[in-house]
Amino acid sequence: MARQAADPEGFIRANTALAAPAMVPEFRLWLASEYVPIWQATEDWLERQNVDPPYWAFCWPGGQAIARYLLDTPNVARGRTAADFATGSGISSLAAARSGASRVLANDIDPMALAAVRLNAAEHGLELATDGTDWLAEGAALPEAELVVAGDVCYEREMSARTIAWLRRNAAAGRTVLLGDPGRNYFAADGLEELARYAIPTSLQLENRGMRETVVWRVLSR
Repeated sequence: MARQAADPEGFIRANTALAAPAMVPEFRLWLASEYVPIWQATEDWLERQNVDPPYWAFCWPGGQAIARYLLDTPNVARGRTAADFATGSGISSLAAARSGASRVLANDIDPMALAAVRLNAAEHGLELATDGTDWLAEGAALPEAELVVAGDVCYEREMSARTIAWLRRNAAAGRTVLLGDPGRNYFAADGLEELARYAIPTSLQLENRGMRETVVWRVLSR
């Protein structure tokens, strides 16, 4: 079960700084400026307060691609309800809100991520709701949304399989479903439609290359 620091907002402000992601300079997020210090800080908190690793402190390329696509094609989100699965830093949620979505629900099982999302939304005067439910849990209801997005979720075999199956269920329910992926090991393009492709600069402290070709896919129901 995900856990958070006793003072999540204070922890975030103390260990990150406002910075603009490379592909989405329209936003400034509370992000780790260097890889090792934030991870070490969180490990220290883990020992004392059981805080999970700070994946929310980095703006991963899959989420950046989704955000770029939504900002460049705002009609995809405008006037629609949107749900952002495993939101992390919240970049896709912010882009959906900026593009005119009628309601945005940012989901993550890590409460620290949700705290970061709320700080990032407040920085830009954007309104969104947060949800810590495990949407992949057996029996969990699909979120009420016309647009469902997920960025960078294919980094583990089981997680990837469960997420793709869940995204297909959303597509079968008539939603527009978008997946952003930079070529993770457990990604497969079967049953997906390519919508956009971006070359996104990445940190060698986080990735095995300095540039990630990242694709926004539409997930089909079959």
